[in-house]
Amino acid sequence: MKTSNIFDMKRFAIHDGYGIRTTVFFKGCPLRCKWCQNPEGLSLKPRPIYLKNQCIHCRICEKTAKKGQINYDKRPYFHLDYEGDFQNLVKVCPSGAIQYDSQSYTVSELFEKIKEDQVFFRNGGGVTFSGGEPLMQGQFLIEILKKCKEEGIHTAIESSFYANVELVKEVIPYLDLIYCDLKIFDEKRHEELTGVSSKMIKNNIKYLLTSEHKDKVIIRTPLIPTMTATDENITQIVQFIVELYPNVKYELLNYNPLASSKYDLVDLKYSIKDVKPYTKDEMEHFYQIVRDNILKNIVKE
Repeated sequence: MKTSNIFDMKRFAIHDGYGIRTTVFFKGCPLRCKWCQNPEGLSLKPRPIYLKNQCIHCRICEKTAKKGQINYDKRPYFHLDYEGDFQNLVKVCPSGAIQYDSQSYTVSELFEKIKEDQVFFRNGGGVTFSGGEPLMQGQFLIEILKKCKEEGIHTAIESSFYANVELVKEVIPYLDLIYCDLKIFDEKRHEELTGVSSKMIKNNIKYLLTSEHKDKVIIRTPLIPTMTATDENITQIVQFIVELYPNVKYELLNYNPLASSKYDLVDLKYSIKDVKPYTKDEMEHFYQIVRDNILKNIVKE
């Protein structure tokens, strides 16, 4: 893979690993989680987005659109099955209200962007590769990881690990920190809420937690009300990972409602409404379940 589509680069991040980090968000994800935090990262292909606050309603896009590109109803709606690109609409929009959701980089170009922040990586910082799902662009990921390691940059990944185990084995030697999501233990429920089976993810977790890299790994569960945040689900996950490695590190991620604002950008509807993050006392309830199942290494922000 000569280029990769990156939909965001978050500089000065402090929650995506140790120290001050640059987080690189790869486009494309094989999962379709009902609560997805980055819907703009689902599609591997670059897509046009509409920025409502920048639109001046000049309707130039409607006048210059090619057949099959858009419908216009008070704003442009893009036909994402259109086989061509949308560069003509991006170029003609005078206010920048129509843009692509990502940018294409070669390995060298992306590495140069990362190196711009290298001065901030002192005291344990580095680069974190997230998404989407970075393992969907696995060969590109391996090449950029190699570049980072050659330069002495600390590397981390945030991944569902829904990937072939042979790819996982290729990638992890170049990683200093591994965040792996295990969202739902029950197989049927996992497929219902994420669109894919959990078997590959569990097999990769077994590999990670029984390998020489096990102390790099932090297993994470996002707490989504009525979906992942149940006593039964957390109990099953903890029992599974503790049996694999008694000193496993585990993190519970509180529900983040801010993702809902992104869904309009990609013409999707957010399926969770009127739900707030868990309180300190509610989080403590979940932590107690973890402790009750003999897991000691709880990671907290």
